[in-house]
Amino acid sequence: MSDARNAPVPETPSPEELRRAMKAFKKRLKLARLDDESRLGKGPLSGGAKGGIVAILPPPQYPRAVWDALVEQGKLRRAGHGLYELTDG
Repeated sequence: MSDARNAPVPETPSPEELRRAMKAFKKRLKLARLDDESRLGKGPLSGGAKGGIVAILPPPQYPRAVWDALVEQGKLRRAGHGLYELTDG
């Protein structure tokens, strides 16, 4: 039997936690793009193709509630399959 009093209460993330999570997301996205663009065959003499990474899995050290809060604030957008992308605004 489950008791409603013992159920975990979803905690809203603090503004500081949201700021740190957003910073971690941007850093991970930047590294993913740099890694993709540094592959062989994408050099300046081979056509200079830009990387196409726009969405990533968010850093796992933050709970899903943090990412959902950032989506509600309009800072991130769900891209499907657990991926998130930055919004234009």
